[in-house]
Amino acid sequence: MNIVAEILISLALVVSGIFGFVGSYGLIKLKDSVQRLHAPTKATTLGVGGVLIASMIFFYAKTGQVSIHELLITLFLFLTAPITANFIAKTYLARNVEENDVPECMGEYGWSVYCDPPETSSDSSRG
Repeated sequence: MNIVAEILISLALVVSGIFGFVGSYGLIKLKDSVQRLHAPTKATTLGVGGVLIASMIFFYAKTGQVSIHELLITLFLFLTAPITANFIAKTYLARNVEENDVPECMGEYGWSVYCDPPETSSDSSRG
C-alpha cells in the first residue's frame, strides 16, 4: 500500500474520530431530547461515514477493487438517520408540547401533529 493511501486513511479516521467524539459529547452535555437529537444524527453520522470511507480507501489500495459494501452502508445511514430524527422529534412534540404552545397553522400543511390535513380534490368530491 502506498503512502498516499495511508495518509488518506489516517486523515479520514482522525476526522471521523473527531466527529464521533463531538457527537457523543453533545449527546451527554445537551439538555433535552430535542437538543440531544442533533448530536448523534449530525456529527456521529459523519463520524461513521468517515470510517466507512477509510475502509473503502483501504480495500481499494489493498485489492485494487472498489468495495461497494461500505458505499451501501453509508447510503443507508445517510438515508435513515434524518428519518429517524424526524420521527423522534414528532414524538417529542406530541408528548411534551401542548397545542396552544405552538404557533397557529399558517402554512398549507401546518403542524403535522395538531392541524388537520388540507382538503384535496378527491376529499371534496367524496362528500
